[in-house]
Amino acid sequence: METKNKKTDGKNFIEKNRLVNWKLYIILLIASIFGIIAVMPYTFTLQGELLQNSPVPLYIVAIAQIIQSTILFAVVIFIGLYLAKKVGLGLPILEGWLEGREVKSYLKSILGISIGLGILASILIIGIDFLFSLAGLTSSNIVLAQITPPAWQGFLSSFYGGINEEILLRLFLMTLIAWIIFKIKKTDDGKPTNIGMWLSIILAAVIFGIGHLPTAMAITTLTPLMVTKVIILNAVGGIIFGWLYWKKGLESAMISHFSADIVLHVILPLVTVI
Repeated sequence: METKNKKTDGKNFIEKNRLVNWKLYIILLIASIFGIIAVMPYTFTLQGELLQNSPVPLYIVAIAQIIQSTILFAVVIFIGLYLAKKVGLGLPILEGWLEGREVKSYLKSILGISIGLGILASILIIGIDFLFSLAGLTSSNIVLAQITPPAWQGFLSSFYGGINEEILLRLFLMTLIAWIIFKIKKTDDGKPTNIGMWLSIILAAVIFGIGHLPTAMAITTLTPLMVTKVIILNAVGGIIFGWLYWKKGLESAMISHFSADIVLHVILPLVTVI
């Protein structure tokens, strides 16, 4: 019995002191590579004219993007997983599955709220975009690109949103901000404060919105109202997904983001065409 306890203690010590869960790391890296490849048809359709005038063959561009993005995600996944356990964030479903625990019941419990809030996020984005259009900002500039890729490309690109953007913006960026705030202020029992978590959610969402300004600049003139629109539209979903990451885990945020993108990039273009 004593020998068994020592083995268990030794295993717990190793689990506690390793930098990251390497099995989880590999799963997320493979998933991110899938997302990178899946979004390419959508991206190439939007950049069609630019790519046609490029002296570099399309397959070279694709390979370069895959390599560059894979390196980026290899780094951000490591940092995200390393910091997440320090602030009490994580991926409860995948972590539980890798540890041999029963996770089906938890997955079922988060599906409804994850999909529901994802659909809500898409409705809010469409509604806010419409309100801005009343002020003279063309609706199709942001929610629908001037070149609308086919629905199957929108479907594939939704995997990038659900997987890659959540890894980058929630697992990495939001976790990093939460950890920085946690180092400054924590609760008496050594946990992140609610204010700190909300700040990290909002800051990550706003930074995500700011990151879309170059894309908006390429298709329209940036005015103060347009800048506000771009940031708000992209931050709305980020706040919802960030809350889910905090309260339910990264898988919940991924499901929600994927659901929102299905509405925005598959259903909405189809309805608009009809």
